[in-house]
Amino acid sequence: MPQVLTALEAELELIVRWRGGELDRVVDEGHARLTATTIGRLEQEGWIATPEVTYAIAGDRGAIDVLGYQAAARALLVIEVKTELTSAEATLRRHDEKVRLAREIARARFRIDVRTVSRLLVLPESTTARRRIERHAELFDRTYPLRGSALRVWLRRPDGPAGGLLFLPPSQSASDRRDLTSRRRVTRTGQALAERGQRPDFDRRAVRFIDSSTDHSPAE
Repeated sequence: MPQVLTALEAELELIVRWRGGELDRVVDEGHARLTATTIGRLEQEGWIATPEVTYAIAGDRGAIDVLGYQAAARALLVIEVKTELTSAEATLRRHDEKVRLAREIARARFRIDVRTVSRLLVLPESTTARRRIERHAELFDRTYPLRGSALRVWLRRPDGPAGGLLFLPPSQSASDRRDLTSRRRVTRTGQALAERGQRPDFDRRAVRFIDSSTDHSPAE
């Protein structure tokens, strides 16, 4: 078969269908739900969360699943959402690239200068996901040392750069959750900044960070 395809200058594409639909649609829906749950958790802890932040810097192109910003600490959180951990090395490599570029992305896209850049890996709450992490414990423990209560404390007060790992159940409805969080995001942020007595420039940068969540064009 490979020889025939080469001679014809053709390609063979296989599409896996499951219950009448393409498998990638199922995967996308799972990712959207887990992303929505992640955004909800961040907002509960006072973060501003923007999904699917695309970038194109030099030869690096991609998208940050969720970019979190905590105005009080001027902290940036680069979040990688995975419904399935297929390759530990690839996950770490891609996440590291996004963390390395995050400061520049925040400055170019949202006009904010941050003090710290941290990373968070989000996986679905499942036995399979936990086993995958345990199998590569040496790698993940080094890169994402914060878990459980220690991670919750840090999310409330991000007092320095950190790496964390969070297991979350997906939300029931990704679209409903996104609508809900988008409505709450501006009001919660304005109230939080007012209560904390933030300077006006922090307030403007936070609102700009929120408003730009509808713009997914790559940074130049």
